[in-house]
Amino acid sequence: MNQKNIFLKILKKEIKADIIYQDKIVTAFKDIKPKAPVHILIISNTLITSANDINEKNENILTHIFTTAIKIAKKIGIDQTGYRLILNCNKNGGQEIPHLHLHLLGGEYLGDIL
Repeated sequence: MNQKNIFLKILKKEIKADIIYQDKIVTAFKDIKPKAPVHILIISNTLITSANDINEKNENILTHIFTTAIKIAKKIGIDQTGYRLILNCNKNGGQEIPHLHLHLLGGEYLGDIL
């Protein structure tokens, strides 16, 4: 395992994070450099390096990450006004940490994309 992966350090409680949800499959916490009023990261509790590493054996994790994001959006009250879910893959896709994670952004109009 990559010992420099900050998400693994959060999971091992070596680094503090503002954890808002955790179960046996995923952990969700507030981003330390938020890009919106709501910016939550939802990570897999097992190391999956990127979306390219999703396969038949672990595809349930990706589904669980998305359903957890929806539950969190409802819980914090941004489900009706809207939110954005972003999953970056590898360097050119904007992935900074080599650990599968989903960004949940909201709390204001996020602008047009594309």
